[in-house]
Amino acid sequence: MAFESLSDKLQSTFKKLRGKGKVSASDLKEAMREVKLALLEADVNFKVVKNFISSVSERASGAEVMESLTPAQQVIKIVNEELVALMGTEEKIKISSKPPTVIMMAGLQGAGKTTTAAKLGGLLKKQGKRPLLCACDVYRPAAIKQLQVVGSQLELPVFTIEGNQNPVEIAEKALQHARLHSNDVLIVDTAGRLHVDEELMDELKNIKEKIDPTEILLVVDAMTGQDAVNVAEAFNSQLEIDGVVLTKLDGDTRGGAAISVRAVTQKPIKFCGMGEKLTDLEVFHPERMASRILGMGDVLSLIEKAEQVIDEKKAMEQMQKMRNSTFTYSDFLEQMDQMKKMGPLEQLVGMIPGVDTRALKDANIDEKKMLHTEAIIKSMTRGERENRDKLTPKRRERIAKGSGTTVAEVNALVKQFEQMQKMMKMMTGGKFAKQMGRMGKMGKMKFPF
Repeated sequence: MAFESLSDKLQSTFKKLRGKGKVSASDLKEAMREVKLALLEADVNFKVVKNFISSVSERASGAEVMESLTPAQQVIKIVNEELVALMGTEEKIKISSKPPTVIMMAGLQGAGKTTTAAKLGGLLKKQGKRPLLCACDVYRPAAIKQLQVVGSQLELPVFTIEGNQNPVEIAEKALQHARLHSNDVLIVDTAGRLHVDEELMDELKNIKEKIDPTEILLVVDAMTGQDAVNVAEAFNSQLEIDGVVLTKLDGDTRGGAAISVRAVTQKPIKFCGMGEKLTDLEVFHPERMASRILGMGDVLSLIEKAEQVIDEKKAMEQMQKMRNSTFTYSDFLEQMDQMKKMGPLEQLVGMIPGVDTRALKDANIDEKKMLHTEAIIKSMTRGERENRDKLTPKRRERIAKGSGTTVAEVNALVKQFEQMQKMMKMMTGGKFAKQMGRMGKMGKMKFPF
């Protein structure tokens, strides 16, 4: 996951500070040295790191910290505030007062521009817009077909002109089409190159001149590290971009680009790609990202994910079942299905405040176990799912064979399910806050999947 290494190092540094009753000047200097190394290792631009450390050190050296009752918390608070400032403020897509709003997507080949164009269209469609996608990448083999495929999956119209190799003309015709067919958003997927060159920039400038975009969004691959900053600088100097979309932030990336791009270009990061699904595009919230990096969780994003997939009426019914101890395997299967729709389990648990990301590695969170759990429950009869007393040894043997697992695994699930029910009952019985406090010890927690 992005920022994993950076998050580990920063949390380790702050843990040392928390162990001290008072933070001395030497303690602060050592902490800032470790923060500096952590940021550099995360591939954050060295000039950005230098300015960041200088700003934090200046604030943290003040009397407000040295005389504070909880100096470690004050230092963490300052680092958090400076990190948020570094990544900028949250900025939304500008909507044109005279439809359609024209969004021009730019970027290098391989950054995920075409898929991101479709993802953005899907996101805007959920907000009640009527987007039209326009395929202007006439050079890359199958680029137009790719946009048509992802567009159809999201039920979005895609404008193309068969045989036309002039992207400027295609974009111009698409704008006319959008006006005629009442599409209030036009998303133009332009061509990319393997590197920034004069020919690419000239083409993009011509498209910009003809369609006068409301927004020019630069799609940048976060996996490219410092090169992402160089690309952003080059495109911004030529096109005057309005914002950045960072893709592949769910991958094995150090995350330095997310911290550096805003500081170097002074252009906001507006969206981030957090997965391969066509729904995995999120609005970039600097304050939430800073909280994740510092191990402070991201409850708001977690709630938003839950709201998108969880039926409120069903949730209330299941809550009542938990209170009455009538929560069944069928209910559990339904909850697992909802959790899968929210995203990878490790990512979700990492959003809970107080959960040490280092402890997550030993938290027994295994997506394969989740599949085994599903197979076991689905191998039960309806009666067995609803009544645990029916799970006799012979039935458990049959369930194990039917699910391709062992009797020991079935027994373990039954035992863990009973433990989980007890925990749920405690949480719904007014002890939720106490349980949340214990979640910082996730490394010792056993999951039934």
